Amino acid sequence: MGMEQDLIALWVTLKLALVTTVLLLLLGTPLAWWLANSRWRFKYWLEAMVALPLVLPPTVLGFYLLLLFSPNNFVGQLWLDATGRPLAFSFTGLVIGSAIYSFPFVVQPIQDAFKAIGKRPLEVAATLGASPRDRFFSVALPLARPGIVTGAVLGFAHTLGEFGVVLMVGGNIPGQTRVASIAIYDHVESLNYGQAHTLAAILLGFSLLLLLFIYRNRARVRLLPH
Repeated sequence: MGMEQDLIALWVTLKLALVTTVLLLLLGTPLAWWLANSRWRFKYWLEAMVALPLVLPPTVLGFYLLLLFSPNNFVGQLWLDATGRPLAFSFTGLVIGSAIYSFPFVVQPIQDAFKAIGKRPLEVAATLGASPRDRFFSVALPLARPGIVTGAVLGFAHTLGEFGVVLMVGGNIPGQTRVASIAIYDHVESLNYGQAHTLAAILLGFSLLLLLFIYRNRARVRLLPH
């Protein structure tokens, strides 16, 4: 396995992280808004389900997703009939598995940001004639921007380092489902520590940059006048 294969694995990893993050923002932002404002009695059930990947071993989640994506299961068979391709061991399956595994890392920061806004800005907007939709897009989203950015970066970074879920759901198909974390494992298993170190150092540096961006963003927000 040469450097070319490692670069392909890095590209698959970055593409997976980007697609997963966009999907999570589209699905997670409305859910975070609802969780931040809903008074439903059993809301904590949904919050527990969202947070479950935080405590669930990745291989357990990956195992059940693999069963769900199998052509022997209704979901897997439905996907196969609709697309002609299996969902398991595919890039689409990787995206779905990654989105589920990284869901709390995106939803919770955005939910906290929406809660921090308070009701006052929304009430003022309502008195000025803003509809619920206008209040969400013109008031809530701009005020929650730091939390949304934090959630997006955390979701992206978390997807970069996935191993258990992507291995169970996607396998190790070069150019399709072989991501950087799996490539590192392959190098270590074959005692090729040089290439493993190179890939690991790239992921380490990239993850550190993302975290620096998050904390720098938080520091700038705290310094803004209120």
